[in-house]
Amino acid sequence: MPRFNSVLLTGASSGIGRALAEASAAPGVTLHLSARNPERLDAVAAACRARGATVRVQVADVRDAAAMARWIAGSGPLDLVVANAGIAPGKADTAPETRAVFATNLDGVLNTALPAIEKLAAQPPGPDGLRGHIAVIASIAAFVPSPVSPAYGASKAAVDAWTVASAPAARRRGIALTSVCPGFIRTPMTAHFAFPMPGLMSADRAAALILRGVAAGRVRVTFPRWMAAGARIGGLLPPRWVAAFTERRRR
Repeated sequence: MPRFNSVLLTGASSGIGRALAEASAAPGVTLHLSARNPERLDAVAAACRARGATVRVQVADVRDAAAMARWIAGSGPLDLVVANAGIAPGKADTAPETRAVFATNLDGVLNTALPAIEKLAAQPPGPDGLRGHIAVIASIAAFVPSPVSPAYGASKAAVDAWTVASAPAARRRGIALTSVCPGFIRTPMTAHFAFPMPGLMSADRAAALILRGVAAGRVRVTFPRWMAAGARIGGLLPPRWVAAFTERRRR
């Protein structure tokens, strides 16, 4: 398992965030963990401390740009920042749900990644010439505009496009940017999904793939790859075909 000595992670209280925190925890590692639920966050912190890590928790809302900037600036040297916090809407993308999804999944990512870029850029480079890594959790849903969850897919598409497009400039500043596009992961977010989830993967397995891809400096990490390829092909089809296929599956 690749090791980062100092990690800052949002959305750390459950799902992929919790799995990433626990996978990163080890003696000599410092974890800066944030989430909105203090009880669940404390439970994750305790599990990580049991593995030997030093853990500093911050109850925070990624939608608060000023608070996020202060937290990141005061966190000390960082090897890896993971903008993981995200939400999915309920059964229908109502207007309030749509705005909430974009506020968390897009604005929240930028509120994490933008101050992290400036912080890492001020750090000295390591032996590999890099000053640090930033991973942004997008989704395979970014690759095809599905009517099932328009706001979720669109927010993840924006996150993925921004990260991939920003990676070359970030690299020139000594920062490796990675867009992570997973398929279905067994988490509390997906627990209420009533439709088949092909390629469903444990959060622990996803965390291992994410850390490996980030450590390798990859600009985009996708898994399962066959699902990503299928989504790419689906994104090239006429929208009415995608809508018809989605409707048949929903029924």
